[in-house]
Amino acid sequence: MTDQAVDTNGPAGVAGTAGAKEPPDVTPPHFFGRERELKALEEDIEGAGLDTLAGRKAARARVLLIAGRPGSGRTALASELARRLAEPGDHPDGVFRVALTEPGGERVPAERTARTLLELLSVAAPPGAGEDELSEMVREAFSARRALILLDDAVDAEQVDPLLPDNPDCLVVATSTGPLTGIPGVRPCTLGGLDPGSAVHLLASTIGQVRITVDPRTAEALAEECGGQPAALTLVAGWLAARPGASVADVLKQLRDQPDDPEQPSGDRPLARAFRLVHDSLPPAAAGILRLLALAPAGLADAHTASALAGCSVTVARTTLDDFVRFGLLRTNGAALPQFEVPGCLVPLVRSALEERERPAEIQLARARMLERTVRRLQACRAVTDPEDSPARLRLAGLPRSLRFPHPEAAAEWLRIREPALLAAARAAVRDGDLDTLARRLVAALVRALAVHRGTEEAAPVLYGLHSLVLDVAERRDLPREKAAALLNLADLDARTGRTREALARYRAALDAGRAAKDLYATGRAMESAGGAYAELGDYNRASDWYGRALAQRLTQGERADAARLYGRLGAVHTYAGRYGEALRDWRAAAAGHRRLGDRSAQARALSEAARVQEYAGRPQESLHTCREAVDLARGAGDVRLQAALELRLADTLDRLGDPAAARLHRATADRLLGEEGSAYEIRSASSET
Repeated sequence: MTDQAVDTNGPAGVAGTAGAKEPPDVTPPHFFGRERELKALEEDIEGAGLDTLAGRKAARARVLLIAGRPGSGRTALASELARRLAEPGDHPDGVFRVALTEPGGERVPAERTARTLLELLSVAAPPGAGEDELSEMVREAFSARRALILLDDAVDAEQVDPLLPDNPDCLVVATSTGPLTGIPGVRPCTLGGLDPGSAVHLLASTIGQVRITVDPRTAEALAEECGGQPAALTLVAGWLAARPGASVADVLKQLRDQPDDPEQPSGDRPLARAFRLVHDSLPPAAAGILRLLALAPAGLADAHTASALAGCSVTVARTTLDDFVRFGLLRTNGAALPQFEVPGCLVPLVRSALEERERPAEIQLARARMLERTVRRLQACRAVTDPEDSPARLRLAGLPRSLRFPHPEAAAEWLRIREPALLAAARAAVRDGDLDTLARRLVAALVRALAVHRGTEEAAPVLYGLHSLVLDVAERRDLPREKAAALLNLADLDARTGRTREALARYRAALDAGRAAKDLYATGRAMESAGGAYAELGDYNRASDWYGRALAQRLTQGERADAARLYGRLGAVHTYAGRYGEALRDWRAAAAGHRRLGDRSAQARALSEAARVQEYAGRPQESLHTCREAVDLARGAGDVRLQAALELRLADTLDRLGDPAAARLHRATADRLLGEEGSAYEIRSASSET
């Protein structure tokens, strides 16, 4: 878990723990002591590695390991080292930070870690790609960079090794509780407590020098009682800062009076005592809010999260969160839309207090309130992009002012900042399994908000994970309609990124789910998409079979527009397969369907494709007649660009028939329609796509 930094602001703000390139506008935090450790780490960088000693050129990035128990300040030390190494310009491509452990102690999946690093590198990662492919992309992206990679809170070497670039110009700094056995040449820098002078300096930076000066020996005893741990010292200093009349001796006595848990390792006890002291001294309402923050997704909360968890007003929640920052219980990024983070070393203590003091039913109710508030915020985030007089905007006007956004830009910024917490909330809700209805609503609202603010193409990797969550819930709850929808969405993303066979398997599974749900839309869509997948694979026989099944269902349901489109798809597949007679029949059926619908432009396009097939079949005179019919339809529809493209098609056919003079006339007509010859030729090639 991410450690408490040496000071109350944390090592680099909230964004650093979620994964972020170090922002240039963050003021470096105060840092105390650890000069011996910093010197040892810097010497380790300059020292020869095992490859060099063996006479080989280093093939991979060097790895520095900072090992220590939670609360020892290992993350703060890594951040300070990164800051010092970045200043001389030895790593001009930046510092990249990613956490390898969730706030609750779970390992971050390798796929998510790799995606985070790729996002920080502005490298597009294909949706649905596996961890091996993504890890390879990370290594390749860093292969031409001189960067510093900070891997925070690694559980073991298996998390670190796949991310190591094959580039000795990169440096990796990892933090962990213990050694990373399995990575050669790594000598851990093991942290104990701060030296007494630095520990007292840390206290003085928060409570002022006066209370230290009047009783310096007691201050040293207090530092010793805290084990020199920066996290424990920060909590105690926050307690004193909130009580100007209390002396260092007062807090030392109260700290010593705190009972120890005999089952805890001795090194963890100072932080546990300091947390208990601060927690028990809080007003009951504030202590309740603190305990409920253990439920905050990814350990990240804003005033709305705290308000929903505790059932209090947003104003009260924001004031309480600000107080917690002063007490050293939270970190904040200090932005205009602030996020608050429970330091990783405190998460187990907060969670333990929650389980001890709150009933399971109250915890479940708080989680449900938080998810419901999140859903409403996401709905408002999406609705603010609708027109002023739309039903969604009218419903939005009925929400409390605190839930609304003043304009789309504010909503997009909120979504960007809160995205890690929102995704964590969705994953946790699905994993929990007790609030599946809320989980489904949350995922649906998040999908819509991401699609409208980021676009489906840009958000595709995130959407892939969200659709996978929907599939998990649908399979667990035996919801065939939702399962079919999730499979179709996942298959579309697979197909878009070239994983056609995987997409095909999902389309067929979606067909089975759609049939189980008696969902005609899902079954029709699955059959049509399966036909498209087979066509992409070049299996035109199966493609025409699946298109034919989809067409039969559309005709049975009287869905004329979809049927006309499917006739066109069948015509294209038969054309590719060289079955010109069947292709011509289907293209003419498509044209007839569009004619009945009154869509002259679509009818003209279908006839132009029929003309193409006739030309392929060696019937140029028939092709010429059909193409002229298409030109007349395009002219009647007022579709100038389509008419110009068809005029060029006519010109090409006339050239092949040996009538260059007529061909020139039609090309001149196309030029007059569009104004310039280049645009006309461009349209001709574009119009030929099916």
